[in-house]
Amino acid sequence: MSRDVVAGARRLVVKIGSSTLASPGGGIDQTRIDSLTAAIAGRVAAGSQVILVSSGAIAAGLRPLGLAQRPRDLATQQAAASVGQGMLLARYTAAFANHQLTVGQVLLTPDDVVRRVHYRNAARTFERLLGLGVVPVVNENDTVATEEIRFGDNDRLAALVTHIVGADALLLLSDVDGVYDVDPSHGPATRVTDVRNESDLDHVRLGAVGRAGVGRGGMTTKVSAARIAAGAGVPTLLAHANDVAPALAGADVGTCFHPTGRRAPARLLWLAHATTGRGIVRLDAGAVDAVVKRRKSLLPAGITAVEGEFAAGDPVDLLDHAGTPVARGLVAYDSTELPTLLGRSTHELAEALGSAYSREVIHRDDLALL
Repeated sequence: MSRDVVAGARRLVVKIGSSTLASPGGGIDQTRIDSLTAAIAGRVAAGSQVILVSSGAIAAGLRPLGLAQRPRDLATQQAAASVGQGMLLARYTAAFANHQLTVGQVLLTPDDVVRRVHYRNAARTFERLLGLGVVPVVNENDTVATEEIRFGDNDRLAALVTHIVGADALLLLSDVDGVYDVDPSHGPATRVTDVRNESDLDHVRLGAVGRAGVGRGGMTTKVSAARIAAGAGVPTLLAHANDVAPALAGADVGTCFHPTGRRAPARLLWLAHATTGRGIVRLDAGAVDAVVKRRKSLLPAGITAVEGEFAAGDPVDLLDHAGTPVARGLVAYDSTELPTLLGRSTHELAEALGSAYSREVIHRDDLALL
């Protein structure tokens, strides 16, 4: 049934990775670009809105810089992304123009969508592009991203974009035609056609990065992304890029991850899955109960300790008395001022320090359970 949802989705996200786009001799495979854009254009012509999440900027920049493989150091990765991003978009612009379609580039970092104002701007941009008939081409902004502020891989980015745009389905394209119980390159393997719950993957051994060696992801990241999307109510199909047309048509290809949960507020998904805590806030039992079970805001009275350096607006991890992370939230105070507030009620703080200190440490709208 979920394959039918993919076939009939009014709005869907399609993701393709670096390993799939890379040509054997280096650079980007134009044949792959052409077949992908043709399939997406056909879907758009049928009335769907499609958002394309595409890796490949670093891979595209390798040959112009005389690099034989993906660099290990961050600065050279950023340089390759800077060179390759424009080249990749030019390929997509020309390929979609052959189908009378316009593309618009959207480069994201976690800060662009986790912080409230930035998140709303991102959502509004997507809506306007789609309303104008544009195909958004999304990538992480690798030119400025660092290890501390990045999504980690474009599979996860695709799952999160699926929610920010309110898509009906997600299609993850790979250089492998689905999830197998063992790596098919090592011998006989059986494709997992459907994943309806976690037990369907108990016997699966996931592989590493793609064969081209130019990507950050692998089957593990794709399954993780599929779990994020399916866990929030969005059917996800993982298929080979060669099967993009039949996959979009709902054919029995790839591995289909059926929804396992309900749709959640997109911004909270970003907070839970696209950020890393910049600090730690330890809670007493009462605060854990209030935050986790009763979904209340976090107040100073329930905090027992603060660790790390962070500024107001940064994501921090909330830990229970055993040190287990229970939630992540955007803190309203700097790490330097928060310790003086611990264990005190907001009423007491307002009287002693002024009305500015009557606010919550983390508002419930800025809290995501882990």
